[in-house]
Amino acid sequence: MAGRVQAEESHETRPLRFTLSEAAGSVGDFGTILPIVLGVALVCDVNLAHIFLFFALWYVLSGIYYRLPIPIEPLKAVGAIAIAEGLTAGEIAGAGMIIGVIFLALGCCGSMTWLRDRIPISVIRGVQAGLALVLIKTSLGFVVSDPLFAGISIAFVVLFFLAALRWTIKDISALVVLGIGISAGVLTAGLPQISMIAFPSLVLPDLADLTYAAIYLVPPQFPLTLTNAILATALLTHDLFKTEVEPDRLSRTIGIMNLVSVPFGGFPMCHGAGGLAAQHRFGARTGGANVIAGMIFLGFALFFASPESLALIPLGVFGGLLIFAAVELGKHSLKTDSYLVTGVIAALALLVNITVGFVVGLVLAYVLERRKKESGV
Repeated sequence: MAGRVQAEESHETRPLRFTLSEAAGSVGDFGTILPIVLGVALVCDVNLAHIFLFFALWYVLSGIYYRLPIPIEPLKAVGAIAIAEGLTAGEIAGAGMIIGVIFLALGCCGSMTWLRDRIPISVIRGVQAGLALVLIKTSLGFVVSDPLFAGISIAFVVLFFLAALRWTIKDISALVVLGIGISAGVLTAGLPQISMIAFPSLVLPDLADLTYAAIYLVPPQFPLTLTNAILATALLTHDLFKTEVEPDRLSRTIGIMNLVSVPFGGFPMCHGAGGLAAQHRFGARTGGANVIAGMIFLGFALFFASPESLALIPLGVFGGLLIFAAVELGKHSLKTDSYLVTGVIAALALLVNITVGFVVGLVLAYVLERRKKESGV
């Protein structure tokens, strides 16, 4: 079973840095965030400016609070269903509020640490591996739809990587790639107009919205948030920074973010191991990267308040960034104590979904552990 990881370094005293590397790392997770947010804005009756505004707020606060590049991401299962079904603002708000209450309560009573100590490492690594495969699958969709900019993005990332092996230079490939994408969009369609952000109004779900969310949105989202947003993120934080962020702290911030933001038009949010791997891959080492990301999202709220404006960024840019984020996350998933369990979870995550992979992998891990004890190995 996964033992309690001993912290080797305190992250609470880590200084915030605002270097070029931090700026490059700050956009590393945009390839995951923006497609989901854009898709929701295109098919649902939501205010994109308000969504970006709350992403900006929580990125800044997360960077200051954790002192590490702990990412803020949309709830993926809720986002996928919202895009597929065209959910109302009340149904989306209902999902966020229920998730917020659940994870704030679990974080306040120490449940996440209790779960972390009882879920095998191989299962958490399997969730990481599965998410890496899902990211690669998503990235290939972007690459196929926009091979030109995908090729340019991949070429710049590889070029910076090779250059860093020979010379002492900062890997700012993500920043360069995003800059190229935005510039291409502006040259094609012109500068977007600045827009005033209206003060957020209350979006309170009614009983029907809460019922729908409790039946159709929360069940698929809960295990994904538990495994990827909390347990896998906590484990990857130790892998990357040799420091521990308690799972209960991550659970509490997820709860607070949703309960504060969602009633005012924010999209339901969480953390994420994939986003952490992506930001680290492109240079983020402190919470300064999150503060910079927050400022960029504030710019999106002002200049890219419509889905049409955000669509100026070529999809191939996201594809290029996602591939390398997936590789970074997949690399850490290999630090498992059971390749069978981790591999089964990864395969099921790709072929079915992460929830099914997690449940099957958890059962398999316990069966193997029991057989091992019975055989006296």
